[in-house]
Amino acid sequence: MSAIRAAAPFSPSFPVRSIEDVQKLEETPLAEALTVRSTYEIFRNAAAAFGDKTALTFLRTADPADEPIRWSYAELLAGIHQTANMLHALGVGPEDAVAVLLPGCLEYHLALWGGEAAGIVQPLNPLLSDEKLVSLMTAGRAKVLIAYGSDDESGMWSKAMRLRGQVPTLSTVLRVAPHDEPVGSAGDLPQGVADFNAMCAHVPADRLANGRDIAPTDIAAYFHTGGTTGAPKLARHSHGAQVFTAWASVKLQGLKSSDITINGYPLFHVAGVLPASLSALSAGVEVIIPTTQLMRNKQVLANYWRLVEKYRPTSLSAVPTVLAALANVPLNGADISSIKYCRTGAAVLAPELAARFERLFGLHVHESLGMTEMAGISTITPPGVIGPAGCVGFRLPYSQLRIVALDEHGNPGDRELPPGEQGMVLFKSPNLFSGFVDPADTARAFTADGWLATGDLGWIDGEERLNLSGRSKDLIIRSGHNIDPKTIEDALGAHPAVQLCAAVGAPDAYAGELPVAFATLVPGMKASEAELLAFAAARVDEAPAKPKSVVVIEHMPMTNVGKIYKPELRALAARKVAEALVDEACAALGLTARPEVQADGESALQVVIDAAAAGAQAAALQARLTEALGRLPFKTQVVLR
Repeated sequence: MSAIRAAAPFSPSFPVRSIEDVQKLEETPLAEALTVRSTYEIFRNAAAAFGDKTALTFLRTADPADEPIRWSYAELLAGIHQTANMLHALGVGPEDAVAVLLPGCLEYHLALWGGEAAGIVQPLNPLLSDEKLVSLMTAGRAKVLIAYGSDDESGMWSKAMRLRGQVPTLSTVLRVAPHDEPVGSAGDLPQGVADFNAMCAHVPADRLANGRDIAPTDIAAYFHTGGTTGAPKLARHSHGAQVFTAWASVKLQGLKSSDITINGYPLFHVAGVLPASLSALSAGVEVIIPTTQLMRNKQVLANYWRLVEKYRPTSLSAVPTVLAALANVPLNGADISSIKYCRTGAAVLAPELAARFERLFGLHVHESLGMTEMAGISTITPPGVIGPAGCVGFRLPYSQLRIVALDEHGNPGDRELPPGEQGMVLFKSPNLFSGFVDPADTARAFTADGWLATGDLGWIDGEERLNLSGRSKDLIIRSGHNIDPKTIEDALGAHPAVQLCAAVGAPDAYAGELPVAFATLVPGMKASEAELLAFAAARVDEAPAKPKSVVVIEHMPMTNVGKIYKPELRALAARKVAEALVDEACAALGLTARPEVQADGESALQVVIDAAAAGAQAAALQARLTEALGRLPFKTQVVLR
């Protein structure tokens, strides 16, 4: 243990149920309320307070009968010390990046927090192409890469070996052995590649050997925003920002050392690292890692309620698509009464899914808003606060939230809007990021007077909670994945028969949006929609960004200044989704006369049922379509005439 005296871990002050409770927290100056300076201090404090209590539980398989691997808070701190000291011995300093290419595993936490204690950690999405990973590591000037020593998970080890010679600043690759690999079976490693555990075994486990005094303004991490964007955008997080995220999350969610949580979020994503991990570990919570595949493991989903019964988590946190998958898993008598708090974020929560989850499991889904530019969390709906779908809760203590009108270009203007009026959401907060690695990206992220322009549209309700209604950006958000449409457009536009193309999000009941594309063809040339879809999909790196369909249209909608007008394409995409649901409903009822789908402006659809044509089935058809279309995050109306 470090000779520096440990402080108390984070703990809730009182239940937060209103904006007045948030304001009550603010009565104590922030400098007095939060004295922890770094993420390293969080783990030092937690180890001193909780010692042998379980910090991390790794599930080897999804079978509830299998014995997990557990690490205590003391063991976690010892591993963080060893990792930081080993990285320091490899020449990593406070301004050097340590890239991480790992699946869900215990060692990820050593890489994260040991990496931040030694230098700057850079988690990487393993689903990205080699080219994208090289670009990100080069932009971050990564000195060391910590990689999984197996190809069973997204071909990580082969990918790491290919990256070695392509990043100029990279000096060492550290191999993390899979948990079930016999010791010594890896054989000899190439020059410049070393065994992670073997290297850690030869350095002190009781202190930071470099004696580093980490300041709150020191950069802790680089997170890449939107894994499918063309150019790397690396967001810089300070230690102070990450610490504040953990502290605020504990205060608003009431996290206690008696709590247990299953963290199924990937640890290359800010949601899995900060709100789901650091916040929990700062308060002594036990964090369960559900196998290396996390929630991508179909057996974890199938056995989820049995795992809940065995491990007794007190909270459930997952993106809406995972909640949708869990809604299809029957309880079969499993006791899930330990769960007291259910929350989601990262994507639109469909009202129908929220209602279904509450109906099936008795769990109200609390929504929050998080973003990379605010160290993972911006607003929180605390336990016990019930809001409608789209309500993402209260601002964090000591933060500021404004809603402003948009100017004629769709950018945030100067006029602040009163409660109830929709505009762009702006923030100032102690957990704001320290800007992007590229200063030009930073300049675009903020208003002239220093507010973070989120690109989200929303309003403040009478209880001073933020409610989201959409985005001003063109990003397609599929289950929390930010998909840059340009990625799809560049791929599809490379086809010789394509004249113009554009990608938009088509509404989906559970994913929020699915990427689809529209194209016009070069006069005189031919290409089928199936051919274009296969062509584009083969050239898009990340699976969630692969388009679900390509539709050939005669004319591309344009603005007066010659830009492609995407609102009309989004309306067309929504119409095609609605038409497919109409066809499905008619087929189920044996009807041959299909109702007409009409565009009601560019933000809504109306389905008109001809009562005479539908006959005795008219009312049943209206009810079926109202339910099916009501699940979409898009305004629809079913009319019987």
